[in-house]
Amino acid sequence: MSEPPTSRRAARKARQQTGSDAPAAPGEKANPTPRAGRNLYAAIGTGVLLGALVLVTLFTRKELFIVVAVLASLIGVYELLRAMSHGGIHPPAVPTLVAAAVLPIVAYVWGPQTLAAAVVAAVLVLVVWCSFGSPVEAVKDLSGAILVTLYVPTLVSFAMLLLHDSDGPKRIVTFIVVTICSDIGGYVFGVIAGKHPMAPSVSPKKSWEGFAGSVLWCVVGGALLVSLLLDGRWWIGALLGALVVLAATIGDLCESMIKRDLGIKDMGNLIPGHGGLMDRLDSLLLAVPVVWAVLTAFVPTP
Repeated sequence: MSEPPTSRRAARKARQQTGSDAPAAPGEKANPTPRAGRNLYAAIGTGVLLGALVLVTLFTRKELFIVVAVLASLIGVYELLRAMSHGGIHPPAVPTLVAAAVLPIVAYVWGPQTLAAAVVAAVLVLVVWCSFGSPVEAVKDLSGAILVTLYVPTLVSFAMLLLHDSDGPKRIVTFIVVTICSDIGGYVFGVIAGKHPMAPSVSPKKSWEGFAGSVLWCVVGGALLVSLLLDGRWWIGALLGALVVLAATIGDLCESMIKRDLGIKDMGNLIPGHGGLMDRLDSLLLAVPVVWAVLTAFVPTP
């Protein structure tokens, strides 16, 4: 006799509150690496494939990477729109998806000033669009739409600003690898020595020891990448790494807060071992404007 739906929901809730150590619900596959908080084998495999896709598109033609970035923006917006529906928030899909497709292209073609104007225009369109809806729901839906637009396509657009420079592919690689150093360093140190939770009510598995590992890996990774790839000073790379780890950690915690408020574990199930695309973009999105600002100010293009 099969378990009732309430049992499966209870098991999922237990895993959301305490991590993946809780037993899987009937009909769900058990996690082979429960201590990692996810299926580590699937996560590594899909991570390698995604990394290969990024490298191939970056160093073949920039336009191919722009297509990948626009697709990521669209998928991220779609996942957020669907997730918000769990909380009774229904931002208008059409203008937010249009903004997701248009803003990164505007950033690459016309630069930061035009991007700023385009973001303002997108917000105004959202205001007008929501004004035709129900007055009771308009403010809530408009707030959600503005959050989605500023969170995903606007921040993705900063990657396009990085790409626009003559050494754009190397800057993108620096941005991605330094941010990944935060995840790897935090994971390694957290598993080995993590004892003091950083934000137990938001992300129970994130520890101060893991944060220290993220700082170490990011500072070293930033110093090496900026000096070797971009011919910049090593201390600028170290500064970049220190700022990226702050932005990446805040981005990770912010998305965890959003998911807990909405009562969901993952933003989606698109990527095996990772959840939704937004579950992988959370730290990258907040890190990219920091990388753009530091490299633009301190590392001139060739």
